[in-house]
Amino acid sequence: MQAGTQPFHRETTVDSSAGGPVLITGGSGFIGTNLADRLLQCGRKVYLFDNLSRPGVEKNLQWLRTRHGNLLEVVISDTQDVQALSSVVKNVRQVFHCAAQVAVTTSVINPVHDFHVNARGTLNLLEAMRSVPDPPSIVYTSTNKVYGALDDLRLVANRSHYKPASTRIRADGISEMRPLDFHSPYGCSKGAADQYVLDYARTFSVPGVVFRMSCIYGPHQFGTEDQGWIAYFLLCALENKPITIYGDGKQVRDVLFVDDLVDALILAQKNMQSLSGEAFNMGGSPANSLSLLELLDLIEVIHGERPSVR
Repeated sequence: MQAGTQPFHRETTVDSSAGGPVLITGGSGFIGTNLADRLLQCGRKVYLFDNLSRPGVEKNLQWLRTRHGNLLEVVISDTQDVQALSSVVKNVRQVFHCAAQVAVTTSVINPVHDFHVNARGTLNLLEAMRSVPDPPSIVYTSTNKVYGALDDLRLVANRSHYKPASTRIRADGISEMRPLDFHSPYGCSKGAADQYVLDYARTFSVPGVVFRMSCIYGPHQFGTEDQGWIAYFLLCALENKPITIYGDGKQVRDVLFVDDLVDALILAQKNMQSLSGEAFNMGGSPANSLSLLELLDLIEVIHGERPSVR
């Protein structure tokens, strides 16, 4: 921290009377669990909507139930169930839409399932919201994959990471003004949902904001080889399992701690009147970027042993 700057104090309370009851789809997942916990701590009524299909999320649900009891209302269903969505949406004033098929590799194996979960599921939710006379507001957790492979960006490499040749992009990252370029079935389904949320704000006055997210990390994440790479690396290190790295390991992602994302999600709902119809790139910024090799270095420092790589 630079001299003369003030320490950052996280906002740990949310006005429990502001916004009314909340719906979190995918609420037992990594982001949903952290968001639900914050809102429940502040006395908000939370409807958690999840089909519990991702391994490990039952542990998150049990943790939330133990901590918060009756403030948490659980609906075991998914976004293909239009009736279930309609029943819960009429009870809430804010929606955080986190339910998703989250892996690019899975989308390539089964693109139809990926489409139904990400694109059609989002449309089902928006239609349920539109049917309410005074629709609740929605924040949608989209992805940076909507910008494609960024093949036009020239990169330069040093010993441990790549960086953009452009000084502007090195300083500021990728702008929301960059043209969309959906790659992979996952990018297409999430991108379609992203655009539906923005268009329902324009066309049907369903208040909505989109977060195009980079790498989010933190507690309650069950990382796998193809999704949640920081958690996956850490779990492999703790369990003495080898880590598979594709490429030279110099590829870089900007990383954001989940508590910071939760702050942003809550602020987006709080300021929905002025933000509706907008999309925001949500990540750690160039100042908080990390390559695969650099994460291995950090794990070695913290854990005392460098993970084996294959």
